[in-house]
Amino acid sequence: MTQHHLILGAGPAGVIAAETIRKHRPADAITIVGDEPEPPYSRMAIPYLLAGQIGEAGTWLRKGAGHYEALRINLAPGRATALDAAARIVTLSDGRQLGFDTLLIATGSTPLQPPIPGINLPGVHPCWTLADARQIAGLAVKGARVLQMGAGFIGCIIMEALAARGVQLSVVEMGDRMVPRMMGATAGGMIKEWCQRKGVQVFTATRVEAISPGAPLSVRLSNGERVTADLVISATGVKPAIGFLEGTPIRCKQGILTDWRMQTNVPGIYAAGDCAEAFDKLSGRHVVSAIQPNAADQARVAALNMAGMPAELAGVTQINVLDTLGLVSASFGEWQGVAGGDHVELTDRTAARHLNLQFKDDVMVGCNSVGWTDHVGVLRGLVEGQVRLGTWKDRLKEDPTRLMEAYLASAQAQGRWQGALDDRRR
Repeated sequence: MTQHHLILGAGPAGVIAAETIRKHRPADAITIVGDEPEPPYSRMAIPYLLAGQIGEAGTWLRKGAGHYEALRINLAPGRATALDAAARIVTLSDGRQLGFDTLLIATGSTPLQPPIPGINLPGVHPCWTLADARQIAGLAVKGARVLQMGAGFIGCIIMEALAARGVQLSVVEMGDRMVPRMMGATAGGMIKEWCQRKGVQVFTATRVEAISPGAPLSVRLSNGERVTADLVISATGVKPAIGFLEGTPIRCKQGILTDWRMQTNVPGIYAAGDCAEAFDKLSGRHVVSAIQPNAADQARVAALNMAGMPAELAGVTQINVLDTLGLVSASFGEWQGVAGGDHVELTDRTAARHLNLQFKDDVMVGCNSVGWTDHVGVLRGLVEGQVRLGTWKDRLKEDPTRLMEAYLASAQAQGRWQGALDDRRR
């Protein structure tokens, strides 16, 4: 019996899920609902568009003409506004109703809009959609004065693109350091120092209190200063786009709670990507980790189960690797540490290099790094592989730079070493 698989969201998770279902269910009907007029694209490609490295077509997830038609994947414009889980019906913003046999919610995230007077003025924009990118590109010309609110992971990626356009850039971050949800105090402070040396004005522990109209705009900060700007970009964070599920039986916390099959508490309804709060077997808890590799993994697992092929999520990857104006930083796992754990920290501010390794017993459970590019694969392998270090833990606490030796000595004995070496060679 053929089925109709309905997918809400035309981002990477939605597209990968549709392609996976089609591979295993050639006769079934598949519909992707997307709320933007463009072909399915990657938001993570927008900074490259702003930097002039690609055109709009370069953001598209699938470049081949007729790709979706060839796979008989129906792309339907619209935005979900209601779900009747019992009747298996989704209502769209234009009143249309779509029935389904299985449903994947892959609606992603939506930008947070801070409650700031003037946030809706002309010249103030988020940087989330291709439509936003077009507006920003028209204002962020060489020499333009740009103020960006937010210096988190997404904010730093946008900042990189703005710097490539030759603007005069100021960044305002409420936290006491840059990238506060990814980096500890020392690492985040070093990134701030690096950006300032590159000519970016950075205000931390500071809020934008109001934006006044005019040409240029006048931005009042909580430290008493005023900054003039031709363009203000709001990059103050995102939240899962799950408001339409209010009042439904689907359980949500920060995101949509799923099991290791990516299924919600309602059979036949799944979630994947930024809107999902997936169960992580390694930590034993639900995690929202809004990075594209997770979206892809979760989408494949959900799609296989939707197609009747049992599959389970191996784990939720908690990694971030960031290039900020040429300074590479990374965080893996429980970078803030865990109860009962210990750590070692090594900092060379002159060379802009920093390592912070977090341990629980003889396992490295998380880390921060700044300026260390040689061992990113090893750091990931140690954390995600839950490699028992034995006596190498004490050696790393004496000299954290001996990461490769520790990995080879410890992981090779456990048959886990090849992946990190392959990662390092890429």
